[in-house]
Order: sequence, then C-alpha cells, then structure tokens
Amino acid sequence: MKKKDYEDALEPLQQELNNLAHWLQHTGRSMLVIFEGRDAAGKGGCISAIAETLNPRQVRVVALTKPSEYERTQWYFQRYMRHLPSAGELVLFDRSWYNRAGVEKVMGFCTAAEYRQFLVQAPVFEKMLCDSGILLFKYWLATDQAEQEQRFAERAKDPLKRWKISPIDIEARKHYEDYGRARDAMFRATHKKGAPWTVVDFNDQRAGRLTLIRHLLDQVPDVGVPEKPLKLPRLRGKPHRERYTGPVKPIPGRY
Repeated sequence: MKKKDYEDALEPLQQELNNLAHWLQHTGRSMLVIFEGRDAAGKGGCISAIAETLNPRQVRVVALTKPSEYERTQWYFQRYMRHLPSAGELVLFDRSWYNRAGVEKVMGFCTAAEYRQFLVQAPVFEKMLCDSGILLFKYWLATDQAEQEQRFAERAKDPLKRWKISPIDIEARKHYEDYGRARDAMFRATHKKGAPWTVVDFNDQRAGRLTLIRHLLDQVPDVGVPEKPLKLPRLRGKPHRERYTGPVKPIPGRY
C-alpha cells in the first residue's frame, strides 16, 4: 500500500480512536488489546499507529522484557496483572502472557507441565478479566516466511533498526513450522467466545494496520461522546517574547 494512501486512510481512523478514548473516560470502561505474531510481524508499528494521537496518560503500551529471577518464582500471570487497565484506560500489550504458548514452548524456556498448565489457566484468567468489565481483544498478526525474512534482512542492514533483532529472533528462524504448530495449539485452547482471537494479514503492514484498527473500532458500540468546542480566550496586549536572566542561557540554533 502506498504511503500517501495509507496516511489518508489512517487519519480518520485516528480521529475515531480519539472518540474511543473519550468514550472510555466517559463510561469508565477499560480496554486491553493484545498483539501477538511472529517476529517482525509489525506489532510495534501497529501499536504506534494506534497510540500516536492519543493521550499518553490514558493509553499505555506494555512491552515486558524476560522475567527476572524473582518474577520466575511468581504465579505466571502475576507480573502482567500490575499492567492491567483501570477505569478509562486503554492498554496495548506488545506481546503478552502468550509468550508461554509461543517462544517459551518452542525454545524450551518452560517445562511441558508449565505449558500445559498455561493452556488450561489462560482461558480461565481471561474470563475473569472479561467478567470484571475489561474489554479484551486479542490479535494475531500473520506473515509469510518469505516476508518475514525480507524484514529481517532490512533490519540487519539498517543500523537504526538492528536493535529489533535479538539472538532469540535469529535462533527462532530455524523453527518457523514449530511456531506455526504452537500457534495452532494456542488457538485451539484459548479461542473462546468471551475472548476470541482475530487473525489479520500483515504481509502488507500498512494495509494490516488499517484493517486491525477498523476491526477494533467496530467491536465497540456507539463511542460518540458529545464534546464542546474548545475556545481559547484572547490574549491581552502584545505577546511576550521569552527572556532569560541569570546563568542559564539557551543553546544557539544550528538548523
């Protein structure tokens, strides 16, 4: 999808996302959106497109690193619970507790018993979240292996994007089919009526972002909240230039 067409289509969706944020504040509802998918699927870019024009005090992005030694002794879901949304908040999870059903399963970072326990507990945990009033949405960003390899190559060449490739990402390239089997097992165990999975084609990332955002907005009823136009009072007198006294001086402009 061409950049200009994408930007033209994204702008009205971002306005609707702002309406959604106002609706959450107005109603006191809370929303949690989980983004999962293969490495380089486009999770970060999609999350950025959603959060870009929203109030960062209301919208939080959660991207946790690997658990600490202390967190490994906790109940598996415990470290995620502190990041759940409160009333009026929207939380976007860049990966989530489903690490256990994906990378931990495939790369051997959890035991078989821990994996089986997760598949049993995850639907129960999510039902509790939904029963508490949290609006929970789970998205899988789908990419073909050839497209994934092309994105890895682009990241490897670009020093500004190279940080996105971890040693685990490199090792995981050998396990494309294993990840597919783990994904399918995860879907079978956790695709439930109250918290279903939605798969979005992300071989074209721009088109995928628009599709996902449109779908997310369509899951919420009428989010229109009447707002009064914001009118700023007129300044009295001439606008003042900012002046500095004392030892602190601004650095000179270079551009």
